[in-house]
Amino acid sequence: MSFESIRRGIAAATVVVAAPFAAVAQDFTPDNPECIAPANPGGGWDFTCRQVGKSLQDAGLIPSTMQVVNLSGGGGGVAFAEVVNKRSDDNDLIVAASSATATRLAQGAYPGNSMDQVRWLGSIGADYGVIAVAADSEIDTLPELLEQVQENPSEVNFGGGSAVGGWDHLKVLIAAQDAGVEDVRDVKYIAFAGGGEAVTQLLAGSLQAFTGDLSEAQGFVESGDIKVLAVLAPERLSGEVSEMPTAREQGIDAIGANWRGFYAPGDMSDAAYDYWVGQLDTLYDSDEWKAVMEANGLAPLDLHGAEFESFVAESVSNIENLSREIGILQ
Repeated sequence: MSFESIRRGIAAATVVVAAPFAAVAQDFTPDNPECIAPANPGGGWDFTCRQVGKSLQDAGLIPSTMQVVNLSGGGGGVAFAEVVNKRSDDNDLIVAASSATATRLAQGAYPGNSMDQVRWLGSIGADYGVIAVAADSEIDTLPELLEQVQENPSEVNFGGGSAVGGWDHLKVLIAAQDAGVEDVRDVKYIAFAGGGEAVTQLLAGSLQAFTGDLSEAQGFVESGDIKVLAVLAPERLSGEVSEMPTAREQGIDAIGANWRGFYAPGDMSDAAYDYWVGQLDTLYDSDEWKAVMEANGLAPLDLHGAEFESFVAESVSNIENLSREIGILQ
C-alpha cells in the first residue's frame, strides 16, 4: 500500500458519519466512572479523558465525576496490559485511544496483546496532526524546516508523544517523503511519554520541531510558546484555528488525522457496553460537544459500537502495511 493510498484513507476517515445508535439499555449505571489516559498529563489521551469526562458529567450522561487516571508507559502498552490482565471485567472503566493505539497494535508493540482483547466503544472526533516549532524559532514554514532536514538530517530533532514508529513519527515521515527526503529513515525522531513532555523539550532547546495533534498544541499556541508551521488537514480548519496554514497549501501533500475514541475491558458486560456506547453517541450528537470540537480543532468522525470496531481493525491493517513500506516492520 502506497503513502498516497494511506493519505486518501486517512482523509476519508474524517468525513464518515455513522448511523444513529439504537436506544440505550437502562439496566446499567456506573458506580465509579473511570477513564485511563495512557500517558502523562498534557497529551492527547489526557485531553480525551478529561474533556469527555467533564462533558459527560455536564450533560448529565454519567451519575458522578469521571475519575481520570494517568497510566503512562510503552506508548499505551502499560495501560492496555493493565486492562487486559487485571481489569478485564470492570464495567465502570473506559480507556482513551487514538490512531497511536492502532499504530502500536499494528506494529506488535504491545507484546502478547491484540485489539480483540478489548471492546471498542466509539470515536469522539478526529484530531489533525501538526508540525510546530518554538515561537522564537527562525523557521516560519514547513518547507523551510524540511529543507533543513534534507540538507542536514542529523541536526534536526523531531519529538512527539508516541514511540519511535508511532503515529506522531509516521506523520513526519509522510511529510518528509512528499517533500523529497530520499530516505525517510534518516529523519531523527525522539519519543516522549506524552505531547506535553515533548513540547517542554522543544522549549528547552533539545528539539527543533514538535509533531503531535492540534489538541495537544492548542494550549501552547495560546500561551505563545510555540508556532504551528502546518496543520496536516486537506484544507484550513474553521473557528479559532483558521489562521493556521495547512501543509498542502505550502506544497506538501501530507494529511494526518488522528482519530480519538475509547476502548473498554474485554469482559465488560453487554449492558455496560451498550451504556457506554450510547452515552458517547449521545454526547457526540450534542451542541455542547460540537462546540468543544470546534474550539479544539476536532474534525467529524462519528463511529460507535460495531462500526467503530471495524474502523479500528481497518486502521490497524493499513498502518501495518505502511510500517512495512518504510521498514519499521519486516
